[in-house]
This record gives sequence, structure tokens and C-alpha cells, in this order.
Amino acid sequence: MSIVSVAALVACGGSPEAQSPGSAVARVEGSATSSPTPAPPTGSSAGSTPNAGSGSEPAPTAGSASAPTAGSGSAPTGQDFIDDAKALYKIVGCTGEAMPTALSDPKHATAVERHCAAIKRDVDKYREEYFVKARAWFATKVPADATQLVYLFSGADLISALVAFPNATEITTMSLELAGDPRPYAKLTPGELEKDLAAFRNESGLLIQVGSNSSKNLSKQQRRFLPGQVSSFLLGMAIGGYEPVAMRFFKIEPDGKLHYFTREEIDADTKATTQLRVTWNKPTFSESFRHVEIQYKKIGESTIRTHRHIAWNVEDKFLAEHPELLRHLEAKGKVHMMVKGGSYLLWFSSFKTIRGYILGNLKWMLSDSTGPAPTHAKPAGMIQEAYGRYEGPVDEIKVVDGTREDLDMKALFATTRQPMPFRFGYLDKNNHKHVIITRPK
Repeated sequence: MSIVSVAALVACGGSPEAQSPGSAVARVEGSATSSPTPAPPTGSSAGSTPNAGSGSEPAPTAGSASAPTAGSGSAPTGQDFIDDAKALYKIVGCTGEAMPTALSDPKHATAVERHCAAIKRDVDKYREEYFVKARAWFATKVPADATQLVYLFSGADLISALVAFPNATEITTMSLELAGDPRPYAKLTPGELEKDLAAFRNESGLLIQVGSNSSKNLSKQQRRFLPGQVSSFLLGMAIGGYEPVAMRFFKIEPDGKLHYFTREEIDADTKATTQLRVTWNKPTFSESFRHVEIQYKKIGESTIRTHRHIAWNVEDKFLAEHPELLRHLEAKGKVHMMVKGGSYLLWFSSFKTIRGYILGNLKWMLSDSTGPAPTHAKPAGMIQEAYGRYEGPVDEIKVVDGTREDLDMKALFATTRQPMPFRFGYLDKNNHKHVIITRPK
């Protein structure tokens, strides 16, 4: 199935078709309005091996507020939707809990059983390939102190962060996708539930195959009864052996602190919110459900961890008009970061602001080739180490082929012979797996 290119996105704001696990591109984010600078290669250098030592955990099985961090505002006080979180965790994540009381018809349970049977093979394979094999590889690369992670252009992909950063106690994901209202499941007939679960499988299948998804599918989920983002996060937790303990929705105040919505505020907010890309499906839910915080823990452990998803456009123009996100992020100080499946937007001049935030605040970074190019990373004092092979972007994003960023990226990979044993993000134009580690000198 073909994908529209970034060049087409520039013209019409479109998004790519869903891709098979073997395809190089699974998601396009943002809406680029300018191109990287075409130029001869300026060269780049590979860095030394980063600090090793992230602890490995055993293979997972399905199954109180943390102290606020810098920029997070006061401890959460808003309405807790934990009952809905647990219900969705059961419905989409196939965990051992009882069916939600609102879904009392035996046919509801049958619909869930069919869903679980349909995803079981992919779930089992993902656990073995990523939570066992890939995590063992990351354990030799990711610093042990990687407890605070910022993951840009994430889409609905929390699960990759759980794989690569097992010591993380705070994960912030950011993308154009809105969290969604967690409540409509309770009013579904068995037939409606079965239909929505089938749609969820179709639209999120790549997530449990290669840890990514397409913007087209994520856009569709903004009109489903089952909230696509929240459901995908909970599915990732279930696969990784984590469970939710609280779920709240929030907004970012002008000073970057978080305001958690009360039940009264949510009940009063009845108007459907707007999408962050004009060509996307308009959400069916209100403004209150744009951003979500899910507190969770490893099953059998007591440590409470926090995942926040922030729906935001990180193009320069939007950030200039809505600087709250940057204030929130900057208050965290230096953090570990991740970028993958980012459509090479960080190579574009219209994403200069968020690129500057990344290079000014990263403590250590994991990315595919859509992360910062050596063109920008080297002048910022960064060392980059490449694994696998990169020989250019796929045809679907060939607008960046031959640019200075692309040539510098090729030069970086030409200096390494270090293998990449599994896919983590985009493939290159010749279906090569690759990742990059970026860190300050």
C-alpha cells in the first residue's frame, strides 16, 4: 500500500497509509512547511560508547500520586478515572480482571474473548522479541539513571519507551494525537463493542508488531467509542506487565504547570474539541480529554510511575503561539529523550524551536534517523554513535534525500559497523534497521 510523501503533506496536510511490518515508514507526524537545506556533505563523527547499565527485567506477563517533578505542578487533585482505566485495561489489554459491571451481557465477554484471541500471537511475539531480546540489548546501552524520559513524535507508542527505558518513573509522550474520552465503552452493546475492538485491532496492529502506527489510523481513532490513545497506552502496559493505578486529565497552564480537571469542570465541558491537523477527523470528545496522565506500577511492585501524554503541535509557528509546552518541558531540566518515526521533521527549519529544546536539554538520547541530524547535533556539542545501516530515507519521504542533513546522516553511518539486531523505528530506503545514540561530549 502506498504512502503519500512529506512533500504531499506540505501541500495538503495529508498522512500516510498504514504499512505492513516490513515497510520502512509507519507514521508521519506534524506538517512540515519548509525543507532541510540542500548542500554538500559537511561530514560527521561517531562518538564513544555511552554509559551502560540500564537494568534488565524478566519477561513480563499480562496482568497514591507520585511526588511531583519540576514542571508538573502540584500533586494531582483532579477527577480520577481509574475505574474506566481498569475497564479499558481489561477490554483491550486482555488482562485477568473481571469484566466491567457496565458490560454485563455475556456477549460483551464473548466480544472481548474474540479480541484477545485475535491479538494473542502478536502479543506473545512482541513480548519475546522486545521485552526479552531487545531489552537485553538496551540494557547495555541505556544509562541506569534514565528515570525521566521525554519522547517526541510518539503517536500512541508508549510500549517502546517501556521496553527501552525500564527504569523510567516519569515518561512524557508528545504527538498530534489527542488522548480521548475513556467513558463511552460503558454504553456499548455487544455488537458495538465487537465492532470497535475490531477497528482498534486494525488501526493499532502495527503497534504490537513494530511499536509504531500510521497517522491515518490514529486520526480515525479520535472518533471511536474506545479512545485510541488511552487504549493503546493501556495495551502497552498490559503487554509489559504493568497496571494502571490512577488516570486523570489535565491542561498546561501559561506558566507550564499542570491543572488537573475536576469532575465539575469535565461535566461542564460539552463542546467537542478541535483536531491538531486540519485534515484529520474531528474528535468526538471535549477539550478536557486532550491530555492524559496515567499512573501505573509494575505488577507485584509498589513503585508508582507516571506517564503523561501531551497532544501538541511542535512546529515553530504553533509553539510561538502556544509556548506553554516549552515552559513545562524546560522546567524539567536535563532529561533523557527518545525520537522515532518522526518523519524527519527535526531536519526542517520550521521545527527549529523544538530541535533547539532537544539539543539544549538532552542528557542522553535514543532515536532512529528521524532524530537530530549530525548537521545540527555536532555544532550543539553532541556526540553521536550509530548502530545498523542508513543509506537514505524511504521513497515516501524522499523530499529529504540529498539534503545536507541526509548526507551528514549517511556519513555518520559510514563510520560504523556496529549491528542493529532488531527494528526500532523507521527502516531506511533499503530496509536496514538502525538507531542512533546522541549525548553531550
